[in-house]
Amino acid sequence: MGEYHLAYLSLGSNIEPEVNLPKAVQLLSKLGELIKISSVWESEPVGTTGPNYLNTCVLFKSTFALEELKEKVIHPIEAKLGRTRIENKFAPRTIDIDIVLFEGEPIGIDWLALAHIVVPLAEIHHEFQNPITNEKISETATRLRREVWLETRRGVLGNRAESSVG
Repeated sequence: MGEYHLAYLSLGSNIEPEVNLPKAVQLLSKLGELIKISSVWESEPVGTTGPNYLNTCVLFKSTFALEELKEKVIHPIEAKLGRTRIENKFAPRTIDIDIVLFEGEPIGIDWLALAHIVVPLAEIHHEFQNPITNEKISETATRLRREVWLETRRGVLGNRAESSVG
């Protein structure tokens, strides 16, 4: 068996999110180990109008390197759940899965300003330090919660959410 990698993934949906978010989590669990899953958070869409999103963050352990994770896990799950990529990156979607941290390193930094990603991540990785502000991610989450409406949605992922799985 190969070397294991840890990735924090952000999942969001605003097309049948009560169906698609649990399906995405289930499909992920078949391709690796879900170590932690945050609460599900409802948020308004960013950059557009439309239905609200449901978002969660998971700690995913697998043998997939970064590019393999995208090509062999994320893109196939998004395709299976009907995700179509169009020019408008803010368009409604059945599922969106983004890698926010891989092996402890941030993948991009734009997400550090997005409450719908930071708040769920802070629940399951509160010790992560924001490389932009040098504050703990939990402090960034607290600050963003004052600026943006988010609400916890219980029961969407059944007994999987709000806990350590493994």
